[in-house]
Amino acid sequence: MQTNLAQWALESDLGKEADAILRRCVHCGFCSATCPTYQVLGDELDSPRGRIYLIKEVLEGKEPTQATQQHLDRCLTCRNCETTCPSGVQYGHLVDIGRELVEQRVARPATQRLKRALLRKGLVSPLFAPAYKIGQAVRGFLPAVLKKKLLASRPAGAIPSTRHHAKQVLILAGCVQPTMMPSIDAATIRVLDRLGIGTQVAAGSGCCGALNFHLDDQATALDQMRANIDAWWPLIELGQVDAIVMNASGCGAMVNEYAHHLRHDEQYKLKAEKVQSLVHDVAELLAPYGDQLSALIDATQLPSRPVFHPPCTLQHWQGLRPQSEQLLTKLGLALQPFTETHLCCGSSGTYSVLQPEISTALRDRKLTQLNEAKPDMVLSSNIGCIGHLQSGTDTPVRHWIEVIDLALKPA
Repeated sequence: MQTNLAQWALESDLGKEADAILRRCVHCGFCSATCPTYQVLGDELDSPRGRIYLIKEVLEGKEPTQATQQHLDRCLTCRNCETTCPSGVQYGHLVDIGRELVEQRVARPATQRLKRALLRKGLVSPLFAPAYKIGQAVRGFLPAVLKKKLLASRPAGAIPSTRHHAKQVLILAGCVQPTMMPSIDAATIRVLDRLGIGTQVAAGSGCCGALNFHLDDQATALDQMRANIDAWWPLIELGQVDAIVMNASGCGAMVNEYAHHLRHDEQYKLKAEKVQSLVHDVAELLAPYGDQLSALIDATQLPSRPVFHPPCTLQHWQGLRPQSEQLLTKLGLALQPFTETHLCCGSSGTYSVLQPEISTALRDRKLTQLNEAKPDMVLSSNIGCIGHLQSGTDTPVRHWIEVIDLALKPA
């Protein structure tokens, strides 16, 4: 793609990065075939190619409008287009740049600003946990639309002390998962414990930064990244942890890009590279222990017809779908095939709140495909996908680590 960037763009780091990405695009349009929003809306401007043109126009000096912002907002950032692209266009990084530039130039309506601020502040607030628990307690009396947003409580269960193990890993403190689905972290700790791996949460760590980053508050997101690095660094520097394990693929995808986001920060860029080298999805971490873990599982306690929904942050951002499915198969899960496995379920963090019509359409489309397999359980590896899919079906939706944990033979 030929570009003619405005002088301000040519002189900025963001402009130079965007130009390099734009020049790789050959206008083929293959991305449109796998873009979820294009599948739903059928509008070229709601496809990766259309959004690339919109960002290019901004960089070339055209003033963006609220319509420009809306088309960029509608992107789920699933990166399905990157998997499809034959030219290696880093669309995810480009749309991050485009959103930042448009956010600087287009004032959002007051209602949008309020909603985004409430999501940014509320989901990481100390008040979120008690408020959510109250909601769960009165869930049966709530209107259907609110009831679907509140997951039925699943107790974490007993969590063993694991500091005695020679091998230690860090687990992300997170923001919403410990409140909404504490059973995921607890299951991870128990499974790792049975394999002789201890788990720690570093004091001072918290949200990975994805929430703020994708709500156009990139400065706060960068601060959260630095805070996590600061919390983890003493343990890393002393060699006291072997890995940072991620059991939410959305968080894993973000932490796996800390080095990119902090590349211009002289104080943190090398630390970010080291942190990134230690990040492993829980399936990656467990893969070498597949045979050992399989021997600990009571196969009669596994679902008979599970389907595995691979989150976009697992398959398109990190390329870990094959390894995850191979591990689950080795552990005795008879995964059922279904179509459109590549397509986003419509969750995408806060997208289901900000773009409910598109999000619901994609959820229902995904569930239609999943239900064709007649599953007795839907498995996934990201809290957002799990909660979103569960809101549209009575079939249990679980993180696969929870299922493995429940199937472990007594110690």
